[in-house]
Amino acid sequence: MSRPGPVSRRSVKTEYIETETGNRISRKARIEGKPHIQLGGKSMIMAGVILRGDLHRKPESSADDERKDKTVITAISIGRGCVISTGCVLHPPSRISKEQMTYFPIRIQDNVFIGPDTHISAGTIGANCHIGAGCVLSPFSYIRENCKILPGTVVPHSMTIPPGCVVGGKPARILGEVGDGWGHGGGGDGEERVEGGDLKRLVKAIK
Repeated sequence: MSRPGPVSRRSVKTEYIETETGNRISRKARIEGKPHIQLGGKSMIMAGVILRGDLHRKPESSADDERKDKTVITAISIGRGCVISTGCVLHPPSRISKEQMTYFPIRIQDNVFIGPDTHISAGTIGANCHIGAGCVLSPFSYIRENCKILPGTVVPHSMTIPPGCVVGGKPARILGEVGDGWGHGGGGDGEERVEGGDLKRLVKAIK
């Protein structure tokens, strides 16, 4: 039996759509509500990712209907140099207000890595964060900058994680602090760099 030949670089490239700002989006990702999703540039959206940009806050009623129709509300904002790995779901958080379901935006800042099969409904993820595989970031949780969330962690509703923390568990608890230099030229002892330009090895390790 003959062995299949190597996959060409060209065939790999066709799996992704590249935008003018250098974002790479898998053709196998499910992107809902594209006008309500912002990508900062040089970010990667991998196969099987679901972005629910269709779940956004509705414009408030106004006498100026024409202006209202032109208002585009952001549901998901992803910064520069981020990686959203295979099987992740970004679902904006919601609450009932005035007897109606109201959605609030997810804001992910620059240089954030989100591992495979993670569910995100957090309000904010700060810059230079590393979110492990299989995590759950519950609605209205807030992850400050330079944090490491260990694989399988469940961050409870409305929990705020201070900057520079290592977090793990179900429910999440603070286990310690990240090493010196995390997210600023290195990841500490034995850690990969989190900055977007240095995520190549992490990306290659994801199947």
